[in-house]
Amino acid sequence: MIRVSGVCSGKSHPGKLHREENFPVASRLIHPRNRGPILAFYRFVRAADDIADDPNLARDKKLRLLDSLERGLTGSRPASPEAEPLRISLAERGLSPRHALDLIEAFRIDVCKTRYRDWSELMGYCTLSAMPVGRFVLDVHGEARDTWPASDALCAALQIIDHLQDCAKDYRTLDRVYLPVNALSAFGVGVEALGAPRASPELRACLTDLGHRTALLVQDSANLTTLVADARLSLEVAAIRRLALTLLDRLKRRDPLSESVHLGKAGFALTAAAGVAQGLFARAVAGNPARLLRDGR
Repeated sequence: MIRVSGVCSGKSHPGKLHREENFPVASRLIHPRNRGPILAFYRFVRAADDIADDPNLARDKKLRLLDSLERGLTGSRPASPEAEPLRISLAERGLSPRHALDLIEAFRIDVCKTRYRDWSELMGYCTLSAMPVGRFVLDVHGEARDTWPASDALCAALQIIDHLQDCAKDYRTLDRVYLPVNALSAFGVGVEALGAPRASPELRACLTDLGHRTALLVQDSANLTTLVADARLSLEVAAIRRLALTLLDRLKRRDPLSESVHLGKAGFALTAAAGVAQGLFARAVAGNPARLLRDGR
């Protein structure tokens, strides 16, 4: 049995994983029958993330550990405590491991790649690092695949928001820069600007421009709330969209090199609640009112 629990990027703490993100992970809005598989997926992904982001592990060691996680999930090696719950959940639901395997490939990219040439290359990374998360959640709920494009846009936006608010930390601790190099160059700055105590006006302008592009992705997901059949999941989506737009607004006003962009506990709860209210209204207008308290769909 291979264990990776000792690997730590400093992000997680056992038992609190789903409470530490910018966006809800299997919140109480999700029906209990679907929370287990989603949390199993999340813990598997977090284990892989901790491997890729551990500053004390050599590249080859990281890749070997990621390979072991993958083999544990597919059953080609003895089970691991990180992979086994997800493997069992997939088997019980008759779901493919494809989405989890795509994420493992994204973490391999993280280990080996530290710069992105342009927006297109960054979006290519998001097809592996972000979009599979939404697709997995949709599959768990039995949603139609015509929900995927809107979900892909939202998940890519969430990933890029993380990149924007953590740009200094990623550069300082891992020499990893997700901000497209040509975007930085367009504003007359290089990646070394991310190591400064405060963002220069030029870097702030670049971050604002990337925030605008990210907001367009959130806009492309606007119909996801009403496309999703499951009412509980629909409201979770609405909460996530509201949180994403709020964080993008904070990124316009705050310097991620010297200030926290994350929402506090109260701000997170109030913003999510406002998103839920918007979601209820949208579904009512669309003739698809939420019935979550009655039957979960």
